[in-house]
Amino acid sequence: MRHNKKFNHLGRTASHRSAMLSNMACSLIKHKRITTTVAKAKALKKFVEPLITKSKDDTTNSRRVVFSNLQDKFAVTELFKEISVKVADRPGGYTRIIKTGHRLGDNAEMCFIELVDYDENMAKTVTAKKATRTRRSKKSAAATEAPAAPVAETTEEAPKAE
Repeated sequence: MRHNKKFNHLGRTASHRSAMLSNMACSLIKHKRITTTVAKAKALKKFVEPLITKSKDDTTNSRRVVFSNLQDKFAVTELFKEISVKVADRPGGYTRIIKTGHRLGDNAEMCFIELVDYDENMAKTVTAKKATRTRRSKKSAAATEAPAAPVAETTEEAPKAE
């Protein structure tokens, strides 16, 4: 029985899984958004969010703990210098998973995982949608057809004159 065993092993050995999550976390920190499968993204979210929380406290010990997980000093520097400053007032939920569909070869469910505070594209599209949103009702459709009606009448009157 599997009672209380919720950990997703992702079909890998422990060393392979930890190396993969470390590499994915470094890529996420460097690029702010990566494309992966939903299962890996959920595992990565559980892996990287405690590291981001740890980076809020810039001490030697917290840097050592984060480096022991990431094994990439450029990613650690990026995390402590830039990302921790942006997420300083956020109490958690540093990443967002956006599902994008299924992969062509094996039909695996794919998604983006991204850092929430670094997604300028989402903020721009939300404001743009609110500004250009129109109502779809019969009244608005009738208003757009009203200018077209006189044009149709003139074409109908031309055959009557013949």
